[in-house]
Amino acid sequence: MKQAQTNAPAAIRGRSAWSAAWESWRQVMQDSFAVVGVAILLIFVVIALTAPYLAPFDPFKAMMTETGRLARLRPPSGEHLLGTTAFGNDVLSQFLHGFRVALLVGLVAAIAVGFISTLFGVLSGYFGGWVDDVLMRITDVALSIPTLPFSIVAVALLGPSIENIILVITVLFWRNGARIIRSAVLTERERVYVKWARAAGASHFHIIMRHILPNIIRVVFLWVTMSVAFAVLTEASLSFLGLGDPTVISWGQMLNTAFSSGNLRTAWWWVVPPSVALVMLVSALYLIGRAYEEQTNPRLRRR
Repeated sequence: MKQAQTNAPAAIRGRSAWSAAWESWRQVMQDSFAVVGVAILLIFVVIALTAPYLAPFDPFKAMMTETGRLARLRPPSGEHLLGTTAFGNDVLSQFLHGFRVALLVGLVAAIAVGFISTLFGVLSGYFGGWVDDVLMRITDVALSIPTLPFSIVAVALLGPSIENIILVITVLFWRNGARIIRSAVLTERERVYVKWARAAGASHFHIIMRHILPNIIRVVFLWVTMSVAFAVLTEASLSFLGLGDPTVISWGQMLNTAFSSGNLRTAWWWVVPPSVALVMLVSALYLIGRAYEEQTNPRLRRR
């Protein structure tokens, strides 16, 4: 009996599952890799917020030499710490502004993807029956859409803008999360405390908000974390293919310009910063998500 009480969900043990989720997050911060991931992510956020003040020049401004010539493909120097592009733009200024686009697309798209995935997954898994059939058939249709070809066609038709890229990412990446969250809800709805709540006359809304959703918050958090990485990489891929918003500077657009100008291999100061930043951002998100999963999943923690 004592063992059963120990393994019971947090909602039964006298504290809410939301506080249990917060306790799990505190445990995550004891993981050194998670701390590194959070530190990197915080640095990226700070740079994104302060980019207009940190950038020494306008990212679209063409730099000129003292003789009035275009300062193109200048290597790193005291005046231009990361050199210049083939069009005379300051690479450091473009690189810093790229943080804003990456964080904006990642966060907004992840929130939208997380909301839709959770809505579909919870409703489908909890109610079952015809609700499950309808929502899962919609999900199956969405899963049949090829990711990259659809992204290219959709952005080309809608127009290259940050809003349209976020819309396309949302349409594409909610589908897998819906199935993952649904499987978690199917397990939770069979728990004893859910049956007790039904027997006590609790409403569906109360059961979902008080018992189901708090106890699957781990799954939702993991999916949202990975969605940020998916969104950042998708935006960078579309921008690299020339479908990015021409009015803003992103890391994918920097790589596209370097490639189209024929300097992808020679102007390393133009290519390396955005490439390394993408790898670091995705790696930081992976470290955070993996550490959270290990702390909240006893089977992984025992390994």
